[in-house]
Amino acid sequence: MKKSVNNLAEGNLYRSLIAFAVPFLIANFIQILYGAVDLAIVGRFTNDVSVAAVSVGSQVTALLVSLITGLTMGSTVLVAQYIGAGKEQDVKETVATTFTLFILAAVVFTIIMFLFTPQILELIQTPGPAMADAKNYVYICSAGIFFIFGYNAVSAVLRGMGDANSPVLFIGIACISNIVLDLLLVGGMGMGAAGAAFATMLSQGISLVLSIAYLRSKEFVFDFRLRSFVIQKEKAVKLIKIGIPVSLQETISAVSFLFIAAIVNTFGVTAAAAVGICTKFEGFAMLPSTAMAGAISTVAAQNIGAGKPQRAKRAMWISIGFALGASFVFFVWGRMAPDTIMRIFTDSKSVITAGSQYLHWFSVDFLLVAFGFTMNGFFNGCGRTFFAMVNGIAASIFIRIPLTYLFAHLMEGDLTGIGAAIPMATAVSVIAGLIYLRMGRWKRQLI
Repeated sequence: MKKSVNNLAEGNLYRSLIAFAVPFLIANFIQILYGAVDLAIVGRFTNDVSVAAVSVGSQVTALLVSLITGLTMGSTVLVAQYIGAGKEQDVKETVATTFTLFILAAVVFTIIMFLFTPQILELIQTPGPAMADAKNYVYICSAGIFFIFGYNAVSAVLRGMGDANSPVLFIGIACISNIVLDLLLVGGMGMGAAGAAFATMLSQGISLVLSIAYLRSKEFVFDFRLRSFVIQKEKAVKLIKIGIPVSLQETISAVSFLFIAAIVNTFGVTAAAAVGICTKFEGFAMLPSTAMAGAISTVAAQNIGAGKPQRAKRAMWISIGFALGASFVFFVWGRMAPDTIMRIFTDSKSVITAGSQYLHWFSVDFLLVAFGFTMNGFFNGCGRTFFAMVNGIAASIFIRIPLTYLFAHLMEGDLTGIGAAIPMATAVSVIAGLIYLRMGRWKRQLI
């Protein structure tokens, strides 16, 4: 096996989880900072309309990223389980199939976004004053879909191999490029939301090109030559079987938040800007949970592949403990001083007030996802993506969306109730996960 592979089925679990989760945490932090910089710079150099446009536009692109993230999980899990079982040739075939499928998928989704962006923005009730800017933002970002798919495919493969450090380097390059380009295009040239979109798209391209150049210089399992882009039918079926449920789960969850955005958007530009800002802060607050979820996916997959289910389960509980402790800080901040969070992004008093209402109960979700995200990451790593999908979709469709609609009508103009619907849905998902964990069906290997 290549020396770049890190075996997570041996050694101290605490050390393995921390060593793998910290780079994952840093990568996720940088990726969220990436989007937050757009919003913060637009907020400082433009007005509430441009902030709302970037907020709405980034929610649409987040839907696409959720879809991609789910698809890449199939690669991470399959690569990790093959490594745990010591099957090097299967690892190579899985990597080649992953990259080839993602090139084809990037072409398809680019066409879809260019055809249907206006309809999507109308469907989520984008405020009229922000419509033109939001449309331009999504169009420009969609031109970089190939870069988004490429980065996520490379990162998924590396994480399956136990390498969480290289993705940090790649996303770090993108973030630095994005900040520089944002300041130049938005702050210097006054391009507003369009400038933020160009900065995002170009920085993703720079990151992907440099990441491929870096990997070609190393002892990597794929050489990126044209003849190496092939699809192995057996591997493609397994990738789709594992990845599609995760993708559907992530996508439906993102759609449920777009539904929330659609309701909020009917309240006007101020509410749209406030929830957009809260969504950016949410990304930071949930970093510990997303990092541990990513770490446990790979750790669990390698241990399941090596025939060590109890070690995998123990790693899950350790991960939950780490995530819960770190998330508590964000919960206290969001509950006790929400106005200080809003002032990071805007000086608008009306937006600060609306955002503080939303964060009052929404901040409880920061604690609950420590359980929810980590358990889903564990089940995904075990290859039980179908259960994770059903659990996530059920919570979104039958809890989050109906409660949001109900509270929006009972407390019209007040975002407090909408913020409460989200942790209620997560709580139901956590209970279902605990029941499935006790059933023990996750222990069986898939390979």
